[in-house]
Amino acid sequence: MQETSVSAYAIVKTGGKQYKVAVGDVVEVEKLEGEPGTEHTFPAVLFVDGGEVTTDADALAKVSVTGKVVEQTKGPKIRIHKFKNKTGYHKRQGHRQKLTRVEVTGISK
Repeated sequence: MQETSVSAYAIVKTGGKQYKVAVGDVVEVEKLEGEPGTEHTFPAVLFVDGGEVTTDADALAKVSVTGKVVEQTKGPKIRIHKFKNKTGYHKRQGHRQKLTRVEVTGISK
């Protein structure tokens, strides 16, 4: 049987959400401050290296996930329409979430 090699990946938390990332991945996260090229470090919630899974808080404090800002962008337009029957109440509103595209450059243990 051939053994498949599983590369290292981590679960990171930013903007109140969690993302599964590996080196070379490009993810869209909620807006981070910084121009394109700026480096950011993210806290790891879980780290998997091959068959070894790290969930201990003390061990995860040593794990650092770094990423480089690729661009600042916006998400899709969301249209909100509120309506109340028989009162003539209509409210239309739109929203575009500000996002940052980040390329993961390294996961170090």
